[in-house]
Amino acid sequence: MKRLSFLMMLVLMLVLAACGGTEEAEPETDGGADAGEETEDAGDADAGGFTDITIMTGGEQGTYFPLGAALANNIINANIENVDAASFSSGASVVNINGIVDGDADLALVQNDIAYYASEGINMFEEDGALEGFQGIATLYPEVIQIITPADSGIETVEDLAGKRVAVGDLGSGAEANAKQILEIHGITYDDITAEYMSFGDAAGSIQDGNIDAAFITAGLPTGAVEALKATKDINLVSISSEKIAELAAEYPYYTEHTVSADTYDTEGDATTAAVLAMLVVSADMDEDLVYEITKAMFENTDQFSNAHQQGANITLDTALDGMPIDVHPGAQRYFDEQ
Repeated sequence: MKRLSFLMMLVLMLVLAACGGTEEAEPETDGGADAGEETEDAGDADAGGFTDITIMTGGEQGTYFPLGAALANNIINANIENVDAASFSSGASVVNINGIVDGDADLALVQNDIAYYASEGINMFEEDGALEGFQGIATLYPEVIQIITPADSGIETVEDLAGKRVAVGDLGSGAEANAKQILEIHGITYDDITAEYMSFGDAAGSIQDGNIDAAFITAGLPTGAVEALKATKDINLVSISSEKIAELAAEYPYYTEHTVSADTYDTEGDATTAAVLAMLVVSADMDEDLVYEITKAMFENTDQFSNAHQQGANITLDTALDGMPIDVHPGAQRYFDEQ
């Protein structure tokens, strides 16, 4: 009897030991599963995949839109491995700067004056203060302030805009900032006109329909919206005197004088006006090597810009840093330093 009890106890101890061994083995099994998941994640990271790049442009009838598309499809995607770039229409400069800062995009086309305002926290950026998180890659081409009117409007000078219905660009846009500054140089405020906030395409359509008398459009020449309007209606470009442009540049040094030749839109004569510069900005967080590769691809394939829009011919390495109002991204600077 005692022997039987002893055997039973021995069997019970062996069973308990076996159970205990199973319990101790469970963490090792879990650990193995976790390790397998970590290895799989690491494999995905090592595999790399494609780096997605988002480019903000502007309205579809402006200049940013075709140039941004060329940058994405014909330059970045065609020349840089493992990168998938896509461009999309936006409200242009101010919206684009905020998009970069907020992490909604990686690259954007903007006016150099708007980039300066954002970096200094002035004008339309005064309420939120100076913005950070964006840097320059290059300046691109002149952005010409075009004051468009119907040819029979009787508007021949900026002063003639007083009392008229005038499209001044999208609210808070670079075009609107230009319109306000040019009007102010001529002693005109929004109280003196009926200001309409419109995109370039909407402004051109409203001139066509007789709903407005004039429109401020800041874009590279020729501008699609103006060309479309000219196809159905005779138009005029209002000149700004050289004296007023000099006053404007004295207060806002990023402005220059620009002549729009008559053959640009087949108008009666050349028009004298002001211009700023278009530029490409990038998130300050973008990898330096990637920005280097983008900059290199841009300036080794500038023909893709000129194929997309006439203004693309003005994008050159020689002028890439002219009028640069903000810090240049280290990746872009490295490329320029090598040239």
